[in-house]
Amino acid sequence: MRIEPLRRQSLVTLFTTLALTAVGFLSTMYFAHTVGESVLGAYFLFLAYFNTLNLIFDGGLGGATVKRISEGREIDEHFTAAFVMRILLVGISIILIIFARPILENIDRSGVSSWLFIALIIGIFWSSVSNGNYGSGKVGLNQTCGFINSASCVVFQVIAVYLGYGVNGLAGGFIFGMIAATIIGFRFLDLRIKRFNAGHLKSIFSYSFWIFLASSGSLVFSYADTIIIGYFLKTADVGIYRVLFQFTTAATFTTTAMSTVLFPKVSSWNANGELEMAENAFSKGVTYSLLLAVPVFVGGVLLGDKMLYFFYGESFAQGAKTFYVLLVVQLVNVFMFLQTMYLNALNRPKESFKVTAVAASVNILLDLILIPVLGIIGAAIATLITMTMNSFLAYLALRRIISLKLEFQGIRNIFIASIIMGLGVRCYRVLVPLSNIWLTLIPIMFGAILYILLLLKLDTNIRDELIQIGKQIGSQ
Repeated sequence: MRIEPLRRQSLVTLFTTLALTAVGFLSTMYFAHTVGESVLGAYFLFLAYFNTLNLIFDGGLGGATVKRISEGREIDEHFTAAFVMRILLVGISIILIIFARPILENIDRSGVSSWLFIALIIGIFWSSVSNGNYGSGKVGLNQTCGFINSASCVVFQVIAVYLGYGVNGLAGGFIFGMIAATIIGFRFLDLRIKRFNAGHLKSIFSYSFWIFLASSGSLVFSYADTIIIGYFLKTADVGIYRVLFQFTTAATFTTTAMSTVLFPKVSSWNANGELEMAENAFSKGVTYSLLLAVPVFVGGVLLGDKMLYFFYGESFAQGAKTFYVLLVVQLVNVFMFLQTMYLNALNRPKESFKVTAVAASVNILLDLILIPVLGIIGAAIATLITMTMNSFLAYLALRRIISLKLEFQGIRNIFIASIIMGLGVRCYRVLVPLSNIWLTLIPIMFGAILYILLLLKLDTNIRDELIQIGKQIGSQ
């Protein structure tokens, strides 16, 4: 983790992810108070169907493109082959979807089915440009374009919602963000359209088949519960559940940052026989992922009910118990996300699929059983059980490939600092009634400052790392 480009890309990814998280939270709060949970539920159903269908159309080509480009051999040919195949797949699939409209009854009722087709077409170009830059090692640029995508989307959505366009404004903003990011990302894309042959297609499909199946399992964890909730419950329940789920993702933006940065690096290390680098990076990745996940979990348990009430509204606060379960889900997600990413980066997509397929199948079964009986908390419980299963199976598969080591001292320091912070926040809540949003923000800021100070005091490695980064920034 002392490699200079890796540290630089990690910082860019971390800060852009943090900014995106903040923008997403603030905009969702505005939408929750302005349009309510029913309109948000319709929009989240649109996103669920888009991501599900996009995965089917993509067929694993995105992950395969990044993998082959990152290996540095005949990159233009692989890029072109994937781009052409994506266009053909989307064209054929849109025709099939038109005949399957009765199956998409929920999305038709929400009034955004037309936006879904437009989003899928624009997604061809956005995915191609994004995967091309990412596979080329331009992680910082790719994250910047991702930020532009989300920021442009939010600005458009806020204006549209303010003007009264409701769910159409939300869906239109999603498409606008992709267009803006594609234009900017294309400006820096070094890859060019070049003639390819059957060998390039075979190389891509040999990897994309398994990455497609593995990604399908990951998609189940992300959106199957949303679609099943929309089928058995009300659209408003979809809105509440997705807002709660989004709120808990604050615990994992360092995990997302580490995974985004490490995938092309681990892929390159594996291709060059430098597995020791990958092993060291894994231990660092777990530590820095837990750096935020643990204190967010502690703070969320102590202040979650009040944060939901004041940030989103009374209807969302009724889902506090579901929120607590989802916080545990995000802790488990740290390990599942890193381990399955490593399996794919180490060119073991078949193993990644096997472990994910088992958990995903159980997840759908549990959703069908628990959601009609328990409501949205049933979806959270199903996700927790199956994600834990997925993480354990991925660990068993990964440890047969590389040596898995953890920085126990660093992890211990994170837990100690989080527990002490939690005691401080608990004392504040006992002494001061949280009667408004400002009194709720005080323990959040107090807990964050206390945690940072304690961690820097306990962990000299993290402190030295931050000092070194500061010196390098100051010397620029």
